[in-house]
Amino acid sequence: MGAREAGYVMLRLPLEVRDIFAEWLMTHYPGKLRHVLSLIRSVRDGKTYDSTFGKRMTGSGPYAWMIGRRFEAAAARLGLTKSRVSLRCDLFARPARQGEQLQLL
Repeated sequence: MGAREAGYVMLRLPLEVRDIFAEWLMTHYPGKLRHVLSLIRSVRDGKTYDSTFGKRMTGSGPYAWMIGRRFEAAAARLGLTKSRVSLRCDLFARPARQGEQLQLL
């Protein structure tokens, strides 16, 4: 059947992940390090990480806006925006605790 929905999350670099990512870039793409970090800062109000609700997943500013519109266009082209599948919470069953007797159905 394939995918029915799609979503995206702007790259997030919290705490020590920023240093690991920068080190990886320096090792594999040293000429692109400054540019990539500059783009990340451009969607995070000058920082490499912003935990503000509503901004942390999509970023802000013109570059983040452009990425969002490109994603929306691609999702529409692929038919991934037409319907949303509701989560069936009624199918959830609480797992038995360790040592708890199972119930007969």
